[in-house]
Amino acid sequence: MTAGLTLPAPAKLNRMLHIVGRRHDGYHELQTLFQFLDHGDTLTLTPRRDGEIHLSPALEAVTHEDNLVVRAARLLQQTSHVSSGADIHLEKRLPLGGGLGGGSSNAATTLLGLNQLWQLSLSLERLAALGAQLGADVPVFIHGRAAWAEGIGERLTPVTLDTPWFVVVHPGISIATPRVFNDPQLTRDSRPITMARALQGGAPEWRNDCEPTVKLRYPQVAQALDWLSQYAPSMLTGTGACLFARLDSEQAAQALAAAANQRWHAFVARGLNISPLHDALGC
Repeated sequence: MTAGLTLPAPAKLNRMLHIVGRRHDGYHELQTLFQFLDHGDTLTLTPRRDGEIHLSPALEAVTHEDNLVVRAARLLQQTSHVSSGADIHLEKRLPLGGGLGGGSSNAATTLLGLNQLWQLSLSLERLAALGAQLGADVPVFIHGRAAWAEGIGERLTPVTLDTPWFVVVHPGISIATPRVFNDPQLTRDSRPITMARALQGGAPEWRNDCEPTVKLRYPQVAQALDWLSQYAPSMLTGTGACLFARLDSEQAAQALAAAANQRWHAFVARGLNISPLHDALGC
């Protein structure tokens, strides 16, 4: 049987996020720029002959069957009609409800890893279509390229962004995405912009429309963002709760992270245009 794989499940940032409408099915129309970080979770996948999917360790806030890793593995089993299973060990570094795409990234790594482990030879397009059934952010992790995204985040165009150093701060809370998207105060009518304009960067285009609502509802986020913004351009990622500051050097980022860690949990990471997962798999 094929040997196991140990693979990264990187974090993402939304370098900007505009909400330009709401569809009849309740989903929101977005415009966003996704970029990967050289920091994230790690999954070790080992094949089983009996078809069982075993995930360890258990996450307190998520049941086994609801975990996106398990759901991704089962979806791939069912659609590919394979009899193999897997033992999956998840080394969790990314906070739940942090806006860093941890669950979606875990699902994408599971799909790509098991596709190789089970020798299925499914294309990235096919895997991305499966991933979209699990969550709107999964396809960008499957394709593994920094991207301009529209629709609910599924219409992706690869882009090349600058790759600065970031300080990511987690203010110690978890934010459920539906709570933000269902908030009556949320801005839902931003004027659409072109990808070319978005790629020019800077204010006012590079903002997060979720940020005012999240700051209003979650004082911990507002406090951390106000502090971080004193030192570097800073923003909420996704629906939060994590914040990120852009720095021009690793030295400056490490210094800011050290100061942030006196009050919250913070880490330093480099922005990437190609996912570390794709580097690991040679995609």
